[in-house]
Amino acid sequence: MESSSERLEKDLAILEAMAAEMEQYLREDILFWRMAQGGMPMLTLGSYLMRQHRLVSLASLLTPDQLARLNQAVAQYDAALVEKVVRLEQKGHTELDARLRQWSEYLNDAEWQRYPEYNNYANAVETRAMIAALLDQLNQPPYELQPDRPARLQQLDTLLRAHWESGEFIWPPDWQPAYPQARYWWLYGRPHN
Repeated sequence: MESSSERLEKDLAILEAMAAEMEQYLREDILFWRMAQGGMPMLTLGSYLMRQHRLVSLASLLTPDQLARLNQAVAQYDAALVEKVVRLEQKGHTELDARLRQWSEYLNDAEWQRYPEYNNYANAVETRAMIAALLDQLNQPPYELQPDRPARLQQLDTLLRAHWESGEFIWPPDWQPAYPQARYWWLYGRPHN
């Protein structure tokens, strides 16, 4: 089992690798980008933004060297966005649509409702975290979030709430400060049948 510092270091290494490839990623028409470095998750805006949110929120837990690396990765990401407003908006909406479909399929899957102990919710909910990160990015000027996306997410959240059982934070405890319960209620409990 990874320690808190090992989890943060791993997240930071992934963020750095993603930031390094972001400019090229934004130029291409590929949504799920295979990273040059092996053993990395696929690069998408959502996967990058989720990690950036988490690491920036938990910056007080980072060493001075890690904080400098985080700042460099964020600066590299910001530089990749220069003069790419439309491109980021297009890719962001494309990914948001894909993640909303993915989340909808998970929530509508009868398997987790029959066997809630096998629902893999702690892993599946990463999709919901990416949706939140994408919405945050697309809600910031100069980007324009298409208005139907929040409504689609609200429908899915209503479905989840119908099967919701509040409980403990389901991700590693050291990540909890990055995800306050009032906003990230879907990380505090599990669906049930």
